[in-house]
Amino acid sequence: MKNVPARGMSAERPPRSGDLGAKAVVLLSGGLDSATVLAIARSQGYECYCLSLDYHQRHVAELKAAEKIAKTLGAAAHRTAQLDLSMFGGSALTDEHIDVPQSPTEGIPVTYVPARNTIMLSLALAWAEVLDARDIFIGVNALDYSGYPDCRKEYVEAFQRMANLATKSAVEGRTITVHAPLIDMSKAQIIQQGTKLGVDYGMTVSCYQADAQGRACGLCDSCRLRRDGFAASGIADPTAYQNSAQT
Repeated sequence: MKNVPARGMSAERPPRSGDLGAKAVVLLSGGLDSATVLAIARSQGYECYCLSLDYHQRHVAELKAAEKIAKTLGAAAHRTAQLDLSMFGGSALTDEHIDVPQSPTEGIPVTYVPARNTIMLSLALAWAEVLDARDIFIGVNALDYSGYPDCRKEYVEAFQRMANLATKSAVEGRTITVHAPLIDMSKAQIIQQGTKLGVDYGMTVSCYQADAQGRACGLCDSCRLRRDGFAASGIADPTAYQNSAQT
């Protein structure tokens, strides 16, 4: 998308939040939710700079998916940051000694990665400052999610307040807005919205333990939420499963 000034906007200054062609940093994991968020940001006229994080998660299939999604949905750029969270462990997604649950559990599940969204948003914030972007998009969801504390509206609002206290750009008047357009949507609503915007969910990888080809286990919490979402949306599930009996 060309960075063309919107009507009435001076070409002498960078586009601001809400202007056609304004820059935004979009956190892109390679999953269903983040792909939808990228499509939403693009539909609103943002020039999207996608950021993924290789934190030494169980598989790299989602990172390969993120590359494809960014290209297909017309991102202006896509970068993958490297940060080895497996050095701390503490999550089934970063510690090979902790099994991914295959049924719903009570409380916050072991698939929660300590401070992951805070780390990812902080990296997005740093890139946004360099780009002079005033908008960050993240695909957190407070309804159909696994109970993670960093997927709540209160958390997003708190991070935005912090961002506007901690950055040179905000202190100088270029405030940051953190967008979480999926926060109050069900998984079915997310799928319906993304489908209207042309998202091919066959490109996405949501499974916590996908194989090298990106095929889903069909048993983990993320697979369950995704499968139930497609069923409720009335849209055919394009997910590739490791076992055909799980379709």
